[in-house]
Amino acid sequence: MTLRGGRLLAWHRWVRRDLVIADGRIASIDEPGGQRADGVVVDVSDLWLVPGFVDIQINGAFGHDFTQNPETIWDVGRRLPEHGVTAFLPTVISSPQVNVVEAQHVIDQGPPTDYLGATPIGLHLEGPMLSPEQAGTHDASHLREPAEVATGSWSPETGVRMVTLAPELPGALELIAQLVDRGVTVSVGHSNATYDEALFGFRWGATAGTHLFNAMPRFHHRDPGPIGAILSEPDVAAGVIVDGIHCHPSAVRVAWQAKGPDRFVLVTDAMAAMGMGQGDFTIGGVDVSVNDMGPRNVDGALAGSSLVMDEAVRNLRVFADCSPRQAVLAATANPARVIGDNQRGLIEVDRRADIAMLDGDLNVVATLVGGAVLYDRYGIAKLASPADSGGDR
Repeated sequence: MTLRGGRLLAWHRWVRRDLVIADGRIASIDEPGGQRADGVVVDVSDLWLVPGFVDIQINGAFGHDFTQNPETIWDVGRRLPEHGVTAFLPTVISSPQVNVVEAQHVIDQGPPTDYLGATPIGLHLEGPMLSPEQAGTHDASHLREPAEVATGSWSPETGVRMVTLAPELPGALELIAQLVDRGVTVSVGHSNATYDEALFGFRWGATAGTHLFNAMPRFHHRDPGPIGAILSEPDVAAGVIVDGIHCHPSAVRVAWQAKGPDRFVLVTDAMAAMGMGQGDFTIGGVDVSVNDMGPRNVDGALAGSSLVMDEAVRNLRVFADCSPRQAVLAATANPARVIGDNQRGLIEVDRRADIAMLDGDLNVVATLVGGAVLYDRYGIAKLASPADSGGDR
């Protein structure tokens, strides 16, 4: 298939090119009309073609919760392309160890034979090694110190791609080093650490901060805490929930200016309410009510979000006053870099053909996962025509 004449975000800039897809990968990026096309040709000259969005923190969606029912990963994945998401890290929050084992089993078994959807590329384990003082909506009865958790099997090979923990806990620094040696990305979050304790976490191998500003002490100019460490360390990425509820737009701008366009990572932290509207839901077994102020537990604390990734991209464009290119990279190249995924996040030859097609307002029009059109709002694929094999076009 050739996607002809679109405005591509390639080489970190916008270019007019023909994108040729074969065997689920990007076969070539050609000058418009300059090379023979095989298969079908789709005119996408009115659209912006960007890498598929990568959500590295999502607890569930569409009425499903991964912590309680990890098999619903596939139900959620089928619908995520509606919002341009082509890959995600199903997130399991603090819960009994058996929940993690079950989620690992789901990832290991792989999708149903008829599965067409976004690709779960490993789990994000958010807990249980978190600070009791910054538990948020996590059930405090499930929180543990590192020595109490069986982490020996946690690696990308066993389905664990990312772990959020509090670096001030006893044994946390040693565990950070062990996980990083196995290829797991470690992020600082739900932490009551001092600035120095958070800094030690980064020195021992943590490379990110989880939902910046949330579930951590407020920033103080004489006691900056983990917020100060995340913002001031140039190589540390910051995951941010840009829904207008978790962070004031001015806080988003501060984070954007501190981290720059390469270390700011959009996450949804979505829970079962995503795509469902207001009502009553659960996250990790905790009751949550969703209204205009977002998902809240009985104490009024935020409990994930109902944000979708394409909305996060549009919000960032406004809140940070950044370019569309930069907003898109915060949902593509940046999260892929955080988890060390060199097959996603960029439009380059030989990478996976995970593509989101957007209109000029950054609304998702169509989504391809591995070259297959899994979401097509306006029936663009129906406009495909047989390629002219008789010469250059």
